[in-house]
Amino acid sequence: MNTLHPYLQSAIGGVLIGLASWLVLASLGRVTGISGIVSSALLGPKGDAAWRRAFLVGLIGGGAIFSALLGIPQPEPQPLWLMVLAGLLVGYGTVRGSGCTSGHGVCGLGRRSKRSLVAVLLFMGSAMATVFVSQWLPLGR
Repeated sequence: MNTLHPYLQSAIGGVLIGLASWLVLASLGRVTGISGIVSSALLGPKGDAAWRRAFLVGLIGGGAIFSALLGIPQPEPQPLWLMVLAGLLVGYGTVRGSGCTSGHGVCGLGRRSKRSLVAVLLFMGSAMATVFVSQWLPLGR
């Protein structure tokens, strides 16, 4: 896999994510928004939580297995307090945005949701502005 061009690797990953999203929607009639799956797996009714827990085990386990098999570089360990703070901020943003970037970008746009289109345009616009400011404007350099 490391011999493939990075664009091709990204395209393969995107197709697999889209396929997984479609399979959950087609087979269970459910949206594959990770924040919704996690919250319902932890707090939802027992019967509905089972498939969500299985999905999360597969998501985490599959990522770990493929990371080990393909020799994916590991990021530097970060302080625990920073990871907890980052997780809380992401969780807060997910609640305020009625979903996460994967839910709106992959599932919402696939269902032609106008709300998801607005959310994705805001996510992407904010990301582009952040890159522009951090990379191109001379802020004290």
